[in-house]
Amino acid sequence: MSDALHDNTTLSSSSLKHRAQFRAAGVIVLLLGIGSAWILYWLRTRNQDSSADPMLAGYSKPETRQMEILYGKMGLVTSDLFDALKRPGTQAILIVAISALVAMGCFFFARRWVDGDETG
Repeated sequence: MSDALHDNTTLSSSSLKHRAQFRAAGVIVLLLGIGSAWILYWLRTRNQDSSADPMLAGYSKPETRQMEILYGKMGLVTSDLFDALKRPGTQAILIVAISALVAMGCFFFARRWVDGDETG
């Protein structure tokens, strides 16, 4: 099918160079994303303070109820989302996911690159 169009013997040397550059960029982005997510998670979980104490779990109930009264369910959901985004595990997962998406884009364009122009 389309593999005949993307045969390396029919591609020019500049196309092969661009494809290799996109692949290398994808690998670099992926490795940097995984590495930075690991470092962020390790640093943030290593220096935990006492604010995550399980004894304080009941303390947030009145605050949660007040948020729900003032802003409704959507305000409560938004508040929970922002609280979740402050956790190191969630931040690390987001970094890995975004870097994986960027890397997949690089790999996709590397595969589609033909004679200095991308094809569909």
